[in-house]
Amino acid sequence: MDDQRRIEPPRAGDERATLTGVLQFQRETLAVKCAGLTAEQLKERAVAPSGLSLLGLVRHMAEVERSWFRNAFRGENSNSPWTPPGADEFADFDVDAADPDEAFAIWHRECARSREIVSAAESLDATGEYRARSSRSATSWRT
Repeated sequence: MDDQRRIEPPRAGDERATLTGVLQFQRETLAVKCAGLTAEQLKERAVAPSGLSLLGLVRHMAEVERSWFRNAFRGENSNSPWTPPGADEFADFDVDAADPDEAFAIWHRECARSREIVSAAESLDATGEYRARSSRSATSWRT
């Protein structure tokens, strides 16, 4: 995917079109930043002492998609492939032994599931519970 293929989100669309457009644009932006990089480049830390890397962001965004859309809004109880229960909540950023192909496959699968969940929602006013914060949130974030 190159920068020319990213689709700008609608500037004056309805709420669903705007939500899905902005989400897809942000997903494509991360993919563009990672395109063509080697495993070592994807694992490279941005600035010391931070542990932040592009591969860590990919893994984290897979977690964000899974935890918000599948768990909070669909009510599933799916666990992270990278963060076992009781482990450091930021284990998705630990990429030293991470497999980039696996991370991208999981992220793409979670993005596809998120799109399905939003498509199937009758209304963006549907609420779900984000257990990590013990609060209710609307799909559209209007609470």
